Amino acid sequence: MTTGDSRVTDLHSYFNNIYEDAVFTLKEGNMATRLVRTFTDGRGDQTRTLSTYPSITPVSVAETEDFAAPTRFDKSLVSTLTPAEAMSQVIITDRRIETDPQNTAQDASVEMGQGMATYVDQQIFANFSSLTGGTVGNLGSEMTWGYFFAALSRMRVLNAPKPWHCVLHPNHWHYMAESAAVGATVTNAPQFQDRIMQDYYVGSASGVDIFTSTNVPASGGTAAYSAMFSPQALAFDLRRGARMEPERDASKRAWELNMSMLFADGVWRPTLGVQILADSQATS
Repeated sequence: MTTGDSRVTDLHSYFNNIYEDAVFTLKEGNMATRLVRTFTDGRGDQTRTLSTYPSITPVSVAETEDFAAPTRFDKSLVSTLTPAEAMSQVIITDRRIETDPQNTAQDASVEMGQGMATYVDQQIFANFSSLTGGTVGNLGSEMTWGYFFAALSRMRVLNAPKPWHCVLHPNHWHYMAESAAVGATVTNAPQFQDRIMQDYYVGSASGVDIFTSTNVPASGGTAAYSAMFSPQALAFDLRRGARMEPERDASKRAWELNMSMLFADGVWRPTLGVQILADSQATS
């Protein structure tokens, strides 16, 4: 059982450093929030909804025709963001603080910050399979540049607002990079091929920014949903930023470090993103 302790005031600087390092690591390690629609206005535990009006399409009418096909101009629900709380905890004993030759505070801060960053990215990328702008590829197939350009064509047909991002499972990018490196595709872009062969380059192709992330979740262990999308397709809704609270557990002669964060994530305008489904198994 944990209780308060007056000694917490003596260790404020110690815990402040842990908190500051953890938040820095979280911000540096998180990629997904930089690619999607982000809300930071704070709405507590309330849901956030997006509704749209219907399109109005004119039709041809005869000279004396009494028009009788009005459009009901009612809103329809597109998406809902529901916040949830994420938390992690580290226990650091007095003996660990007193005897560990390593920097316990730094180790804890990096791990907690990176853990939260990974969790946030995984939650956002898990929404790829809920995008409704179309699906290219299929189970058991290798990722190809053909899939990439098929997704790009769908984005153009959708008139999705730019910029466009493509986030790939690392094994999806492997197949694409290998193909480009041997000159099988992108034959009129030698500089692009050179960079791939030099440092496994992830950059831009046909105006689409390409990223890879190990946080793109595998589906069933053998496939993964990568995606091409406009930032408006997905959303991250921060309600309470990461915070660290130390608590003394005298019976354990230890300190608890409790890190928590309240946020929502999900599809926002799901028609502005395309799923890319392909094999995600280890490559040779």
